Amino acid sequence: MRKGILHLVTGTALAIALSASSAYAQKKYDTGATDTEIKVGQTNPFSGPASSYATIGKTQAAYIKMINDQGGVNGRKINLIQYDDAYSPPKAVEQVRKLVESDEVLLTFQILGTPSNAAVQKYLNAKKVPQLFAATGASKFTDPKNFPWTMGFNPNYFVEGRIYGQYIIKNHPNAKVGILYQNDDLGKDYLNGIKAGLGDKAATMIVAEASYEVSDPTIDSQILKIKSSGADLFFSASTPKQAAQAIKKIAELDWHPVHILDINATSVGAVMKPAGLEASKGVISVNYGKDPLDPTWKDDAGMKKYLDFMAKYYPDGDKDSIFNTYGYSTSQLLIHVLKACGDDLTRENVMKQATSLKNVQLDLSLPGIVNSTTPDDYRVNKQLQMQKFNGERWELFGPILEDSGPAG
Repeated sequence: MRKGILHLVTGTALAIALSASSAYAQKKYDTGATDTEIKVGQTNPFSGPASSYATIGKTQAAYIKMINDQGGVNGRKINLIQYDDAYSPPKAVEQVRKLVESDEVLLTFQILGTPSNAAVQKYLNAKKVPQLFAATGASKFTDPKNFPWTMGFNPNYFVEGRIYGQYIIKNHPNAKVGILYQNDDLGKDYLNGIKAGLGDKAATMIVAEASYEVSDPTIDSQILKIKSSGADLFFSASTPKQAAQAIKKIAELDWHPVHILDINATSVGAVMKPAGLEASKGVISVNYGKDPLDPTWKDDAGMKKYLDFMAKYYPDGDKDSIFNTYGYSTSQLLIHVLKACGDDLTRENVMKQATSLKNVQLDLSLPGIVNSTTPDDYRVNKQLQMQKFNGERWELFGPILEDSGPAG
């Protein structure tokens, strides 16, 4: 009898040991992850020439607080560490090194801006630290062959530019096109994209190109140059400050070109209002998300979730700002990826899950627009819809456009 009890106890102990061993084996951690915490790092221009984007980082911090209040992700709280890089590449390098080497984050998330991301891309890839959902659409951030640890979130700038070129060919085939562009990867990708969309007609249709530096106090001289070229269609590949300046200057000159603006500078609060709502009327762009100002979404379940979130977790934020809807959506996708990682919180698995998205519908995605990725196609947003500003808000028009062609 005693021998039987001994066998039973031994067998039970062995089963418990094997069970514990199995459970332990299922949990895999890299630096920055434990049973209780996931460290995520980010730089954001909380100051400097692109500080209008600072509210994105504030929304993301608020979203993470909401998730932590709900118990975290698979029982782990997220520790979001944010630093100000002032939209300065050298500062971004300094802060990202600190995140990786001192704070020891599992991954970086939504580092904001093309210049800042470009400055840290090689470093993060050498360290094999995920540069996840970088807040830029430059082609170099969706290049898995050369930079497997980097994944952009924004629509690819080259592809977006190509869509504008195709739109111009179809709707304004005789246009004289003038282009203002930021003198970095953002602006150059848009410039090359619109030329690709115009195709053989690019050489004759484009009558002026003018670049600016982010540090330039104004872009008045560039606008005057483009106007004097005889352009009757103006494409602005810019960020909010310069986009607002361009709209305002065009109105002051009583110039009335067809005005196309890239998606990065479509904020009503940060661009249209400072430039003048009346002056902004008729500007054309694209979108992939719901605009809180659009009454179409008044009773939409996803929009209600967003508005409830803003009221509770970021009451000082502008609920109508597309920067804040952007911050909400990017955070929601981050949580989706971390949940999918389960107990395998390795950097390799983070990238595996991020590059295996299958028709993910976010709360604020336009109907019919989903996020899908593969190990060979890192582009998160490949679907867009045209929109026009009516003097108060953006109005969507036309079908959903999907461009799965080469990204630059």
